[in-house]
Order: sequence, then C-alpha cells, then structure tokens
Amino acid sequence: MASGTLSPSTLAVDTRTRPRSDTNETRVVTPGSFVSNMSNISNPFLTPAHSNPFSTPAQSDCGSSVLSVDLEATLRPDPGTEADFEVENNPFAFSPGQLNKLQNPKSLAAFRALGGLTGIVRGLQSDIHAGLSVDETTVRTSVTFEQAVRRTSDAFFESPERVSKSGSDSFIDRTRVFGRNILPENRATPIWKLMWNAYNDKVIILLTVAAVISLALGIYETYGTVPEPGDPPSVDWVEGVAIIIAILIVTLVGSLNDWQKERAFVKLNAKKEDREIKVIRSGKSFMVNVRDILVGDVLHLEPGDLIPVDGVYISGHDLKCDESSATGESDAIKKTPGEQAMALLESKADQKGLDPFIISGSKVLEGVGTFLCTSVGVNSSFGKIMMSVRTDIEATPLQKKLERLAVAIAKLGGTAAGLLFFVLLFRFLGGLSTDTRTSSQKASAFLDILIVAVTIIVVAVPEGLPLAVTLALAFATTRLLKENNLVRVLRACETMGNATAICSDKTGTLTTNKMTAVAGTFGQSSFSKAEGEKTGNQTISQWAASLSDKAKDAIVQSVAINSTAFEGEEAGQVTFIGSKTETALLQLARDHLGMQSLAEARANEQVIQMMPFDSANKCMAAVIKLRDNTGYRILVKGASEILLNYCKEKADVQSLDTSVLTVNDRNEIKSVIESYAKSSLRTIGIVFKDFPQWPPTNAVVEDDHVQFDSVLKDLVWLGLVGIQDPVRPGVPEAVRKAQDAGVVVRMVTGDNAVTAKAIATECGIYTGGVIMEGPDFRRLSDEEMDAKLPKLQVLARSSPEDKRILVARLKALGETVAVTGDGTNDAPALKTADVGFSMGICGTEVAKEASEIVLMDDNFASILTALKWGRAVNDSVQKFLQFQITVNITAVLLAFVSAVADPEMHSVLTAVQLLWVNLIMDTFAALALATDPPTEKILDRQPQPKSAPLITTNMWKMIIGQAIFQLAVTFALHFGGSAILGYDPNNQTQQTELNTMVFNTFVWMQIFNEFNNRRLDNKFNIFEGIHRNKFFILINCIMIGAQIAIIFVGGAAFEITAIDGTQWAICVVAAAVSLPWAVVVRLFPDAWFARIAETVGAPVVIAYWFLAEVCAKIGTAFSRIWKSKATSSPEEEKQKEKEAAPEIIVSEDDNGIYGNSGPEIHIIGDLEQGHR
Repeated sequence: MASGTLSPSTLAVDTRTRPRSDTNETRVVTPGSFVSNMSNISNPFLTPAHSNPFSTPAQSDCGSSVLSVDLEATLRPDPGTEADFEVENNPFAFSPGQLNKLQNPKSLAAFRALGGLTGIVRGLQSDIHAGLSVDETTVRTSVTFEQAVRRTSDAFFESPERVSKSGSDSFIDRTRVFGRNILPENRATPIWKLMWNAYNDKVIILLTVAAVISLALGIYETYGTVPEPGDPPSVDWVEGVAIIIAILIVTLVGSLNDWQKERAFVKLNAKKEDREIKVIRSGKSFMVNVRDILVGDVLHLEPGDLIPVDGVYISGHDLKCDESSATGESDAIKKTPGEQAMALLESKADQKGLDPFIISGSKVLEGVGTFLCTSVGVNSSFGKIMMSVRTDIEATPLQKKLERLAVAIAKLGGTAAGLLFFVLLFRFLGGLSTDTRTSSQKASAFLDILIVAVTIIVVAVPEGLPLAVTLALAFATTRLLKENNLVRVLRACETMGNATAICSDKTGTLTTNKMTAVAGTFGQSSFSKAEGEKTGNQTISQWAASLSDKAKDAIVQSVAINSTAFEGEEAGQVTFIGSKTETALLQLARDHLGMQSLAEARANEQVIQMMPFDSANKCMAAVIKLRDNTGYRILVKGASEILLNYCKEKADVQSLDTSVLTVNDRNEIKSVIESYAKSSLRTIGIVFKDFPQWPPTNAVVEDDHVQFDSVLKDLVWLGLVGIQDPVRPGVPEAVRKAQDAGVVVRMVTGDNAVTAKAIATECGIYTGGVIMEGPDFRRLSDEEMDAKLPKLQVLARSSPEDKRILVARLKALGETVAVTGDGTNDAPALKTADVGFSMGICGTEVAKEASEIVLMDDNFASILTALKWGRAVNDSVQKFLQFQITVNITAVLLAFVSAVADPEMHSVLTAVQLLWVNLIMDTFAALALATDPPTEKILDRQPQPKSAPLITTNMWKMIIGQAIFQLAVTFALHFGGSAILGYDPNNQTQQTELNTMVFNTFVWMQIFNEFNNRRLDNKFNIFEGIHRNKFFILINCIMIGAQIAIIFVGGAAFEITAIDGTQWAICVVAAAVSLPWAVVVRLFPDAWFARIAETVGAPVVIAYWFLAEVCAKIGTAFSRIWKSKATSSPEEEKQKEKEAAPEIIVSEDDNGIYGNSGPEIHIIGDLEQGHR
C-alpha cells in the first residue's frame, strides 16, 4: 500500500454497489467494468455481458451487508518478512508481503481482507478481462489500501494521476514493487574456492609437505654447507620447487575444468527453465516467456500446464489442480472462481472445499480457465521452495561408479606405494651402519624415498576419471542443445547410449504435426483433396458451397465452441494456437465455412458447460444454449470409430433433421473411416444431441456439473473429417538407423490400427510384426505379454496407461527403454521409462517436468542424435579408462621395480617426471579423449546391456598388451641401455642421457597410446574422425610441445639433459612401435585372452583378497587406537571394515562358460555391488 503501513485493525467493507462512470482513462484500474460483445478476447469460457462498455449502467438496488475483518491479525508480517511489507513510493494498494499472505499458507481470511478478487484486481490496477495494458510504463494513478478493498470507492477516482515518463521501459512501477518472475542466479562456485577444494586432497597435501621439506633441505645443502673443492654447485632445491609448481599446475587445471563445467551447467539450467505461457494483455492473448509474467497479469490455464506464478482463479470450467509438488496435498484440488468464493464468504455459507488460490509449481489436471497473478519470482510459493532447496548438481550413476573404481585403483596404488616405502626404508636403515654420508645427505636420501612413495600414490590416484565423465557429459549436453535436445537430467545422456527400445508417439514426433483437413464425409456429401482419392469427389470449396447455412453453423459450432485453441499471433501472422487437430478444423471453418472470427463465433453462443478431452473415450464436448431458447445442444468431437458406437441417429447435412442410423449406414461410415485410415488420415467424428433441459433427465450430476460418461449415448451422427499429418522428412532413415543400431522402434498411438499401420509402414517401423490395440494389450497376462512383446511393433488406440504398462513390462524384461510423450497423461510412462523424451513444441509442462530430455523440435531424428551422443559419452569414458589404467599399471610398476633394483634406491622416473606423466594421463587425456564427437558408425553396433561391466574384455586385452610393451621397452632401456647403446656405466653424463631417453620414451609411448585408445573395438583405423576433434589435435600439440621444451630446457627441475638427434629418433621410434603393437593386440583372439585371464587372474584375486583382509584388519586396529576417545559406534566400525577394500570379481556366465567376450573383471568399491 502507498503508505507502507497497515490500515486500522478493523475494516468495514460495504458490499453495496453504486453507479460509476467507466472511461478510457479509468478502464485500466476498474476491473470487471466492461465486457464487449465484440471483444477480441479469445476465451470460449467467459459468458459475455451484452452491454455497452462506455455507457453508465443503471443504478442497482442491491442490498448491503457489512463484514468485519481483523486486518491486524490476518495481514501481520511473519518474523523476518517485514521488509516485504514496506515499499517506498508504492502506487499500488498492496505490498508483496500482503499478497504473500494469500498463499502462505492459503488464507481465505487474507483473501477477504484484501477485498476478494475485485479488491485485488483494483489494487493491482489490472482488469480481469483485458489484463494489463501493453502500453503501461508507470501506472497512471496511486491506489490506497482502503480504496482497493472498499466496494464503494468514490475516492478511488479522485486520486491524482501520476506523470508517466515518455520513452521509459514497460511496467517500471510493477517490476520495481513486485519484482520479475526470475530467481536470483545460482552462481557458479568461484574459481578460488574450486582451487582450494582441489588442493584439499590428502595426497596433494602430503606431497606439499614432502615438497616443502625437500625444498628446505635443498636450500640448506645449497647455502648452509660448504661444497668440496671441484664439486658442481648444488641445485637440490630445484626438485622441491618443481614439485610445488607441478602441484599448482594440477590444482589449477583441475579447478579450471570444474569452473568451466559449472558455468556450462548454470547456462543449461537457465535454458531448462525457459518456457512460454499464454497471457491476456490489452484484451488479446499472447505467448510470453515465464520470466516476463508480472503481478497483475491474467493468464490462461489448460490441462497439463505447470503453473509458474501464484494467483487467484478468475473463471473457467471444472478446473482441478495437482498441488502435490507444492503443498503435499495428493488429491486433485477443485478451484472456486474468486468472485464466487467472495460471495460465499460474505453469505457465511459452508466454506469447506472453497479454494480460489492458484499455487505456483502445481499442475493443471482438468478443466480450463484464467487466473490473476499475485506473486512472482522469490515472492511466489514455488520461488520460496526453490530458494530453500537449491542444491549442487547431483553426480550421475556413471560418475558414482567411476568414483568407486577410482577409490579401488587408488587403494591398490597406495598399497604398492606403502610396500615400496617400507622395502626402501628397511634397506636404508640396514645400510646406516656403513653409510659415510653426512646427516643432511642421509636426511635428503630418506626424503627422496618418501617423495617417490608419495608420488606413486599421486600417479595411482586416477582423479581424471570423474573429470573425464564430467567433461564428456558437459560436452555432450552442450552439443545436444545445439542439435535440439535439451538434457534436463544428466544421467539420461549416458543411459540413452545403451537404449534397446524406443516407444515413440506418432503425432508430431514421427509426423510433422501440421494437420490439414483434406477429406470429409457428411451424409451423402463429401470432399477430398488427398492423393489417391477417387476423382469423383468434390473439392473442399465445392462441398462448402453446397452446404446450407444451417449446416455450416452446426459444423462451425462443433469446431469453434468445442475447442481449447485460440487466436493469436506467430511471426506477425494471425493464426490459431493450440492442438494441431483443433487448429486444422478451425482453419477449415475459417477458410471454407464462413467463420470470420473465433472470438465472435464464441461470443455468439452461450456456453453452459465444457467437458475437457477424456483420454478414455477419446473425445471432448461443450454444451450450449440454443439461440431460439428451445433447449440445449451438446457438441462432441473425437475419435470417429468410438463416437460412432455412441450414436443411434444420423442428421441430414442440409436440414439437420434426424433419422435412425441403420446397420447399412453404420457399415458405410465404418467403410469410409477405414478408407481414410488406409490413406494415413486421422479421422475426427462430429456428433451432437439436443436436449430440452440441462442437466438432462437421468444424467449423473456431480458438483453441479453433468458427468461426461452419463450423456455419451444415443447421440446424432453429423459427419467425419479426415486430417492428414505427413511423415516428417528424414524419419524413415532415422528409424532404419536406429534398427541397425540394435534399437527396436515401436509406435504407440491413439489412432486406430489401420491408420497406425499405414504410418508405421511408411516410417519403416512396421515390417510384418504384431499390431495390437490398447484394450486387447492390457487384457494380456504377464506371460502372454512377454510372448508378444518381442514381435510387437505398433500399439494402436492406446491410452497413457497402456503406454506405461508397455514400458514397465519391457523394463522387466531387461530392456533399456526410451519413451516419447507430449500430454499430461504421458507423465507416468515418461517417469517409468529409463529415458523420457518430451516434446518442446507441443508438449505440456507436466510432460516436460516428467521427462529427462526435451526434444526442442519434436522430431524423431533428434532421438537418434541423443542415442549417438549417449554412446559417445560412454565410449569417451571407456577410452579414457583404458588409457588411464594402462599408465597406472606401467608407471607404478616401473617406479617400484627400478627403485628397488637401484643401489641408491632412486626410481628411474623422478617425482617431478611422474607428476608430469600424471598431468598428461589425468587432465590432458581427459580433455582429449572425452571430447570425441560421435561418427555415424557408432550406430553400427549393438547396445550394451545394463549388466555389462565398465571395463570390457577388449579393453583389458589392450590395457595388458600395452602395459607389457611399455614395461618391456622401458626396462630394456633402463637396465640394458648402456650395453645396447655402448654407454659407459661409470660415465655420469651418458647415464643422465640414458635416464633422459627412458623418460622421453615413456612420455612418447603415452602420446602414441592415446591414439590407440581412440578405438575400443578390434578395428585398425585409429585416425577415423580425428579431424573433427579439434580438442584432441590441440591438446596433443600442447603435450608434444611441452615435452620437447622439457627435454631442452627442463634439465635442472626434471634431472635430465638435452639429447641429440639420434637419441631423439630412438625415443620416438621405440615409442611409435606401440601403434603396430596395438594391431597385434587387436588380432589376438578375445577367447584366448579370456582363458589366459581366467588362469592368471584367479591367483591374483586370491592374493588381493588376502592382502585386502590383512590391510583392513590393520587399518581398523590403527583407527580404533587413533580414535579411542571418539564416540563412534561399533556399527560404524564394522561398516568401515567392510568398506576397507574394494572387490575384484572375475565373473562367468550361468553355465560357467565365458561368452563371446570372455570373463569380465569387475573392480567394485562397495560390498553391495560385490554380491549382485
């Protein structure tokens, strides 16, 4: 309110009405003041008042009543919300806080205190019929609280007009006072925080401690000791500096990747929340973005809408909402129009079930209507919930699986590092008695042992695994968005890659969803312009010209009144907006049957009741009062073959006289329906019936409304229209590709079996399999269903429940099922499916909310795109995993064996060198391998079943094969390099060159092996599609350039020296042999490798189990000693003991025989998965 304070505690509301003058100046702030019978409001559910909007109405002699409302208690601010009740320079009667009292919780007392719907509309300076003015900038007048809530409000018109700033932005005052319908941006985590989180890794901290000690000792040896004459200057401090730099690089690169990922997901979430809704402004319906909805807007409500703002129900028919997601109320809530609710409150009638409140976040289940927006953004119920439950992005199943695998690998690496440390420590302690070095040199030697052990842990920890899947998902979702797939739930992206079945809608997905009426039969009169129809039929124009005015009126009534579509503008053109079937019929009426304006056609009829589309009976209806007041007429349209069963009479198309519908008539109509269906036409039946009174005798009435089912009998057949929806270009090709990829495509449609078969055949879905209708399908037992499903290709005349049953049964058979849906009733099937696809154009908000991926173009071909990228995500992760484990095995074994074998206990790869290798294999490889875009050939293979392991037999074969090669080459160079190359073992320079060659060869083997890992199968072309992955090329160039620079200028830090051309050639050629070696590995039969893995793997698993049990016991004992004073329960200790070691399982199939792929080796991070 203007003053920012509450009115006196008790307000007398005088309900008497007085005449008032409505002018153009006052119209915008006098709700309900006019409804023109020539209005262009396209709302079929408002009964127009036939009066001149600009005349002064006659004085009313209504009685009066006075109602006492305790404002002090009703509108008192809740603690902490006082600021919402105080708005400086508020031209409106109410503050956001006062309007919030309507919904938090629902308060009829607050509704009465604010003057009911009339008071709220007046206070918000809106209009329940015309909505806000599109020309509004600043509001014209200031309205006080008392002026708004009083029924007698002469002072309201005396308020001084406010000066409007010319050229200013729209709705300035409204957005300033009530805000916009947006929530504060969920900002990405600051990069410094990500860097700190990345650094707070136990291993990195341990390495940092070791680096600082190494640096301190190095500085002491350099500056604190006197060198012997002739000794080179000490540079021991360089190793500590190099480790610190390497730690900084690893931390920085990892945090930068996380930062970029979070920014990408913030953008994706913003896109996910971007949608449009119908509002009325200046008397016309518009589609506006939900972000642009303002307090005072009048919005349309239709079945399936997800309500974006809070408000008060104005008017409509049979509106019911599902508020379970907003209030927890599981039952459908029937809504009461605002003015009716206020009248009942004033009359002190029974208030049970009285609910005029529209809650944001709820869903429209049934009915249609309009409501007034009262709260937006953070002030709305949904906004408050969203602000309170904002959470970080949840990890996907693949990410969690990889994290468990990373823990398992890290524990194995940690075990190797611990073993190495104790072996070298015992050797160090055993040699102390004969060691002649100084104490600082001994301390430095001990620290070298510690640093190598810690570095092995760093190398073994595969922190790149979660990074790889995150990058792959972020890359895929971003690219999918460009290709018309909005991924709402990340796990859907990876799941879709292994889909084995797609259950697709027909309309809009397989077809264009641009319906046109191309054929029709009304009695003996018919028209056709479809190809293949007999040429004797009339054209639409000829047919329309032959109809009587009475017949035209009857058809126009059926398609205009019995419709939820409305007139609007798209791309500057006046068009119909709504169901494609309804818009096709409306287009027919406008183009050929003389309908001038949809709004005018609706204004000319008095609508008594609307009956929304019933998915069980496949029809919808409207009841009107006949213009001559002789009775009432129910207008029904829907599936022709179903409506025909409800008819007993037929109407003459010219006179509308009725006669009995004979068996021959019925058979002729069925024949026409079948002929249309064979031509891929959707048939819509148009029927009606006149009643002398409404509700009719014997009709079932509930809540003052006739139940639809009770009047669906003894109807009169008027005619049927055939609507064509052509197959989308590219769909047959997309279906063929999906089938080649091992995905079974099924069509699930509400059309009859004949039409469904025709479309399915054209799409390539029907190839001679089984076609069933929904009612027959749902009657099957589970066993019969399981027998039919493998051959089922088309499910016709299906209800949403049939679709849900189909999906659930396919999942029970082990299929990974993707489903498309566009309607509210498709939500159960979308939720049941592994991946639910909703339609971005024609889909309801409920369907979008229930889905994981939104098809922005409603095109089946886009599902194929999601399939390709889903497979690309899984492939990318497996490629990186194959590369990662190869380097893990090689680096850990190389460091372990060389350190144990060396008299000085030095590893052939120093700590800094290992950290560089770690950077290559974790971060750079993740970037390179996780960003490979899919090729068309990715669809040439069968999907992986849900039970498939993360690491396949092929992958293990390549991992073991490359690890053997890399270890053989490196050990040959390290232990036999002097003999092979003729170097003097006592020549320090030559030995440094040899160590440099070992390091250089090892890094180049990783670079070449990265190319090998671009393929997961046994095919040889590892360069396929490489030109399409610019990331891969760029990152390899960076790695090669950095390695060359390290060799030439990184001598001190990496403990290496520059090498000549011959030595470079040896390094690169020896490493390049890994490419032909990979061909040999791929040629090695999988079955042979499987048998070898079984023989060798069994003892390894037994040894691992024994060590794991021992380590678990030791770890638990130390933990109990360390935390002896802690309060942890025995159950927690047992759980820790269970989780101490991951499982390794070599699994067979049920017959004990390894299938085509041989045994599968699982490394599992928790006990539950080990017993699956």
